[in-house]
Amino acid sequence: MEFIRACEDVAGAVRDAIDGMVGTPEAGAFVKMGADGTPTKKIDQVAEDIIVDYFTSHPFCRRLISEELGSAEMGGESGTIFLDPVDGTYNAVVGIPFYALSIAYAEGGVVQAGYVQNLANKETFCAVRGRGASLDGRPIHVSKVSLLEESAMSVYGRKFDPTRVQMIGRKIRRWRLLGASALELCYVGCGRIDGFIDLRGTLRVTDAAAGMLICEEAGGTVSDLEGNALVFPDEVSVGRSLVATNGIVHNKVIEYLR
Repeated sequence: MEFIRACEDVAGAVRDAIDGMVGTPEAGAFVKMGADGTPTKKIDQVAEDIIVDYFTSHPFCRRLISEELGSAEMGGESGTIFLDPVDGTYNAVVGIPFYALSIAYAEGGVVQAGYVQNLANKETFCAVRGRGASLDGRPIHVSKVSLLEESAMSVYGRKFDPTRVQMIGRKIRRWRLLGASALELCYVGCGRIDGFIDLRGTLRVTDAAAGMLICEEAGGTVSDLEGNALVFPDEVSVGRSLVATNGIVHNKVIEYLR
């Protein structure tokens, strides 16, 4: 769809702009406090400015919500874009090649399309509601792993009490801590990992909207830590926790988290 093609355009522009900055002190220079209440780094601001300028001149939506900017009216007739210009900022600043552009388009509060590109290697995940998900144009599907003892899980936490994950930690085969939630949701979608648990309580709609759709369209299940439907407000200062799996092991993961 036209929105996905627009995302391709902005991804290319963002890559060109930040390529020489990745892994340098310049990338991590403090610019301001973002609308989400966390420090905005220079690499975030450079990427966001490019994308906001694009969607200002190409009014795909009525409103754009981004971690740094907050909410802005964009001049379109309808729809909302949820934007994280660089998901995994720390990785980008220190040069770990796992950081992404995440863009989702919603109508009537329902995400209709999602786009996530690993800006380090150009791998691109897309989904349109009801049409499945893809990686670089090829259909993807979640893994078929049915036993926690054979599963690989990514667990994201920061200064948290590990008690809640101790039980599941004794069951799963492999832990991975990758540091970019949008990509980790996509990795569940394409079967590279079997689950992703974000315990921080700071995951925002801008982080998760695109990746959640991609994961679900690939056959995965996404919920809160209790197994209930995960609902985000259109507000970047409010965070959530999340569990995403291949669906087969989801109930068992929730059971252990409880």
